[in-house]
This record gives sequence, C-alpha cells and structure tokens, in this order.
Amino acid sequence: MTEPGTYKRSLGLFELVSLGVGGTIGSGIFVVPGVAAKMAGPASLLAWVIVALSASCVLLSLAYVSYRFTQSQSFFSLFSSVFGKRVAFVLISLYLISSVFGVATIAAGIGQYIAYFGLSSVLVIEIAIIALFCWLNITGISISGMTENILTTLKIIPLVLITLLLIPFIKLDNFIPQAPVTSSGLLAAVIIVYWPFTGFEISAIPVEETKDPLLIRRALVLVLAIVVSLYLLLNVALIGSVGSAALAASPAPIATASGMIFAHSGTVVAIIGIVAMLSALNAYIIATSRVLQSAAVQASIPKIRELTRQGTPACALVLGCGMSAGLLLFSNHFEKLATISVITTLIPYVFFCLAAWILVTDIKSRIISAVGAVSTAMILFIYFVV
Repeated sequence: MTEPGTYKRSLGLFELVSLGVGGTIGSGIFVVPGVAAKMAGPASLLAWVIVALSASCVLLSLAYVSYRFTQSQSFFSLFSSVFGKRVAFVLISLYLISSVFGVATIAAGIGQYIAYFGLSSVLVIEIAIIALFCWLNITGISISGMTENILTTLKIIPLVLITLLLIPFIKLDNFIPQAPVTSSGLLAAVIIVYWPFTGFEISAIPVEETKDPLLIRRALVLVLAIVVSLYLLLNVALIGSVGSAALAASPAPIATASGMIFAHSGTVVAIIGIVAMLSALNAYIIATSRVLQSAAVQASIPKIRELTRQGTPACALVLGCGMSAGLLLFSNHFEKLATISVITTLIPYVFFCLAAWILVTDIKSRIISAVGAVSTAMILFIYFVV
C-alpha cells in the first residue's frame, strides 16, 4: 500500500498515451493552421512536414533513453547522468519556463475559441479555467488522469471524422500559391508550427505515478504515430478543401473550414476545439507541477517539494498555475506566448537527442538522434539569427 504523502502508481499505458496525445494535440492544431497559412500560404504544408520529421526524431531519441529515468526525478535523472547536475538544472529550468508559458498559451487559445461565440470577459474565463484544473489536479492523479482519458477521447474521434469529411472537398488548385512564397515566411511558419508538436514528452514525466515505468517507451511511440498522422492528414484536408486564404483570415481555422462546407458545423467544431484545449491544459498542468516538484526536491526547497496525502504536489500545482495565470495578465496574445514556449522547449529537445547519441550507439539510433539534434538546433538558430 502506498504511503501517505507519496505519489500513487495508478497510470497505465492508456493513461500515458492520453497524457502525451492530450498534451500535444491541443490549442496548436486548432489555431496554428491559420497562423501558418497567413505566413506561407499553401506552402505552410511544407512547414508541417519539416517539423513532423524533426519532432519525430526528438521523440524517438527520448524513447531510446527512457530507461534512464524509470525510477524517479524524470528528466533530471537523464540530464544529470549524461551532462552533469549544473547542466541538468539549466535544462530543467528552461523546461519549466516552457511549461508555464505553455499553460498560458493553451489558455489563450481557449480564449480565441470562446471569442468565436461572442462572449466577453475572455481573460477572466481563461484564468478561471486554469484555477479549476489546478483544483482538479490537487484532488489526485486518479481523477485528473481519468479526466484526461475522457477529454482526449472526446477530441481525437471528432478530429479524425472532420479530416475524413473534408477530404472529398479537396481541390488541387488550393495547393497552388497565389503569391510567391518567401523564405522568411516559410521559416516563421516552421517556428510556429513546432508549437502543436510540443508536449509529447509529457508521457515520460509522471514516472513515479506509472504502474510500470517500462511502458513509457511504448507510450511515446504510440503518441508519435497518432499525432504525426493526424496532423499531416488534417492540414492537407484543411488547405485542400477551403484554401489557405480562408484559414489565414480565421482565429479558429478548423471551425471556419467545417462551417464553410457543412452548414452550422462551425459551432460544433469550436466546442470540440475547446474540449481539446482543456485536455492539453490538464496535461501541461500535470507536467509542470511534477517537474517543478522534482526540481524542488533536488534543490531542497521546502513546501514545493512536499506531496499531499492524496499524493499530489499541491504547492507546485498552485505555484505553476499561478505563474501561468499571471502571464495572461501581461500578454494574452497566442502567437507571442507560443513562440516563447517553443523556444524554451527546443533547447531541452536538443539535449534529448544528444543524450541518445551518447547512450545508444547503434547506427540507426544515432542517425535519428543526429537528425533530431541538428534540425532542432537549426530551428533555434533561425529564430535567434535570421
């Protein structure tokens, strides 16, 4: 029986996949297709392919080295064993920043879809939603995990159906650019498109709450298969059916695309979008609090390191959610929040790949880790230099 004040091992393969898929498929796929289409038109599809290849290599690299953190402390165990504690603290700090900004980004995305219904006081609603899910997670991982399972299922099935329903309306002319595609536009699209692909690593974070930590690797591979296939097919269907101009003009592109083809479906899709983002918000809150609590253990910070009798890091949850809500008071702009979250996430991603290169020596694994490290580093270089 689990001791009071310790994590509860209640997560199986389905829960881990739900966390990874839930954390990845959220505000990004419901907002970014329009943003990317505005930047690069139909050529934004190339950005989705580039990022899919890069993110897949990062995910597989993480899967290769997942055995390094099957006991406790998640990513810190991996980073400290390969690069030392000082580097590990820096990387964990960057990941925490990305997670806090990630929660704020998802909340801002929810706000955009709430605005679709013409509601006012969007910022207040966003902060209230963060507070609600903070409380839900304080009650225990069993409840928040079950919530994640339900929300993830409720968003995946409709997204698959939307994709299949849009495919018959694809017109080849919609893939032809109406204006020359600039390299700067395509590069900007690549950076923002990486946001929908971040979050898969959440499957690997709640190690101490997983029934069998060896399930982490299998969960990561399943998350990869689901996310990449759905993203690429959905974006082909969106641009091919309604064109990039219509997507670029909408803050809720999937709802707009569905509404243009199927009467009165826009409202239904907007609701699905909100459900999807609630799922991502819950997953990010779980990840942020666990990484924050783990860092507090390493730094011997009282209160934040402690767990409740229900086995939840209540102080870490309140602190993480509080910082995310505070960010919204300074900026409720989706693109700005997403960009900062992506940049601070990509640096740990590079080190996932470097760790895989060092620890796994077969040629296939090293090629994958090298492609992941180089492509992710190039995206970072593009952001800071170009």
